[in-house]
Amino acid sequence: MKKHFLIFLFSFFIQITFAQNNQLWKGYFSYNEVNDLAESTTKITGSTLKTMFSKNLATNELKTITTIDGLSGQDITAIYYSQAFNKTIIGHANGLMLILTESTGNILIVPGIRDQAGLTPNRKRINHFYEHEGKLYISCDFGLVQYDLATLGFGDTYLLGPAGEEVKVYQSTVLNNFIYVATAESGIRRADLSNPNLNDFSQWQTFDAGIWTGIVTHNNQIVAVSANRVARHTGGTFTTMTSLVQPGIDIRSYQDNLVVTTVNHVYSYNQTFSQTAHIVSTSIPNMTAAFNCATIVGGDFYIGTKENGIITASLLNTTTFQVIKPDGPARNNIFAIQTTPSNKLWAVYGGYNVFYVPDLSTNGVSKFSENGWLNIPFSEVLGANSLSRITVNPTNENQVYISSFHSGILKIENDAVVARYDHTTQNGPESLFFAPDPNYKSVRINGAAFDRSGNLWFNNTRIENAMKVLKTNGSWESFSIDGFATNFLEQDYGRMVIDKNGTKWFVSSINGVIGFNENVTPKFKLAASDEDAGNPLIKNAIAVAVDNRNQLWIGTMQGLRILPSIDRFMSEDNLETNPIIIIDDGLPQELLYEQFITDIVVDGANNKWIGTADSGVFLLSPNGQETLHRFTRENSPLPSNSINDIDINGETGEVFFATTAGLVSFKGTSTKENDDLSQVYIYPNPVRPEFTGTVKISGLIDDANIKITDIEGNLVYETTSEGGTIEWDTKAFGKYRVASGVYMVFIASKDGTETKVKKVMIIR
Repeated sequence: MKKHFLIFLFSFFIQITFAQNNQLWKGYFSYNEVNDLAESTTKITGSTLKTMFSKNLATNELKTITTIDGLSGQDITAIYYSQAFNKTIIGHANGLMLILTESTGNILIVPGIRDQAGLTPNRKRINHFYEHEGKLYISCDFGLVQYDLATLGFGDTYLLGPAGEEVKVYQSTVLNNFIYVATAESGIRRADLSNPNLNDFSQWQTFDAGIWTGIVTHNNQIVAVSANRVARHTGGTFTTMTSLVQPGIDIRSYQDNLVVTTVNHVYSYNQTFSQTAHIVSTSIPNMTAAFNCATIVGGDFYIGTKENGIITASLLNTTTFQVIKPDGPARNNIFAIQTTPSNKLWAVYGGYNVFYVPDLSTNGVSKFSENGWLNIPFSEVLGANSLSRITVNPTNENQVYISSFHSGILKIENDAVVARYDHTTQNGPESLFFAPDPNYKSVRINGAAFDRSGNLWFNNTRIENAMKVLKTNGSWESFSIDGFATNFLEQDYGRMVIDKNGTKWFVSSINGVIGFNENVTPKFKLAASDEDAGNPLIKNAIAVAVDNRNQLWIGTMQGLRILPSIDRFMSEDNLETNPIIIIDDGLPQELLYEQFITDIVVDGANNKWIGTADSGVFLLSPNGQETLHRFTRENSPLPSNSINDIDINGETGEVFFATTAGLVSFKGTSTKENDDLSQVYIYPNPVRPEFTGTVKISGLIDDANIKITDIEGNLVYETTSEGGTIEWDTKAFGKYRVASGVYMVFIASKDGTETKVKKVMIIR
């Protein structure tokens, strides 16, 4: 029986060009883990899970391609460059395909495999691309797909199991008009390309029944990899060329060179199948390298590594190595970030999972400045794991404290780790009370903040003395939570903020949000609602923030709560929290109902930036009644909808989003108010026809009146600032776009004592 299976008779695609709309976004990605390479005579391109970068071999210019430029944010699993069509093809774990036209930078979204019904959803991963006579053969976890690069249309899909079922295809190649595919379950299958009925699985024969994970054509012979063996087919059977020390994970033939890669070895062979080089990872100085793939272009090796970008060496001299990678943080999965007043940004990579189990991976600390990224490796952080929060001394930003959810607290001065405070520190942090054995030590510090006197406060998980302080004189003091919190020896703590009254608000896994003030009796109080008492997900608070109106915003595993006034802590014992009720389609509903909230940050205009575990970012108006923005991976350059942390540079308005797949930022209106109007500026100015965003007027004082008129004095827009920046959509009171011309911007303080006049030109 024939099985006809067409993805599409025509190519369904979306053409996108990212330009003006993404001018407000920036990417801060890591390029360390290179999982595939695409080669040409003039350029080498490496892909990571979320990004790509290339090096021009003539000019040595490095170019990056990220979600800011139009990548999808989905996991990249294979890339290929077509010399004939000057296009780079990008395959993903979910079957999505992107085609980048190198001459224009335009990206074509080809969702045919991803969206095709009838295939097992989790078997759409793209493993490899092979081009032959203008046709692209796409190896996937379910089979093989043909795609025409000239017409941008799909051909047949080949399901190659013994009965026409799905079977994983690792790689394909063509020799003498026969196509060969290495499969996971059915050995090497082959078929005659001149056969018009190849979508009939019975037209495919078993070429070799062995277990092969890679296949190429080299010097008119089939060469394949099977576990620790590289073999070539000499006409009758496979003959072993090389026995590998480790299983082969990548094989490719390019420019008369055959290259085979294992985790720690790269082997190269010439046209006569003689070995020309053998690179061992331990021979590369000053790094512990692990390999993913390798190729040779113009006589030079290019090796994609797990942690060191692309390593290159000459085929004639494999003792001298160079590293190729753009500047970036150590990893893309950033757990927490913190900006500083002088436009620096700190990042850490591994705190704990949703159940507060520490991440014991060996990650360091990163810092971004005007000089680029400084990555402090694990070898220099005194053995501290599970680095979870960053606290910058507000009076000396060269002094930074890093909370560890396993190893205490690190102190960094002038970019060097100088101390670690843990259970060995007298009167300092303590190890958890209930340990698996007496020798197990885990000092779990999370939320930390400086008070106005310069004392560093922090919470200490699963011990009686849950609240601690490192005073300016170097002494330590602890406060017992016994008698207040239930199950305190089993309770985990998270983020913490200190309000204007000196009250420390911090989240917990069992009791919701806890307030602490050493100058009030009782010292500990609970911010909670009786209505939520039976809901453990509501009581598992994750994020906490104090806004500009002294309200406490609380993010939990199942929604949002607000304490109307932080001042209640000073005089009341019952700190009742409430949901925010909005009207949606005429019906009252709870704002962010059942959303898993991961972070809340308040900007200079008192808007709330809300990060979630799987729904991206919400920007809410000061009272939460209006959603000003909703950013997701689908409608913005966010590389993931899973948000770990958010922070705002109050001076520039840049909002940073640390996701599980990379760090990006959005330049909004989140600036702090200025002291006067001397620094007012407008951007963009002029506003050109292709610009589709909003005009920003920054450098404002709070509560300033802004009027915009045409050159004849007709009022087209008026508003009052909250914070340091306002936006204008270039419409006359939101109704219609204003015409080309010069527009006057009149700014005045609330009492009229300060004024400013600016101009903005609009070109339609």
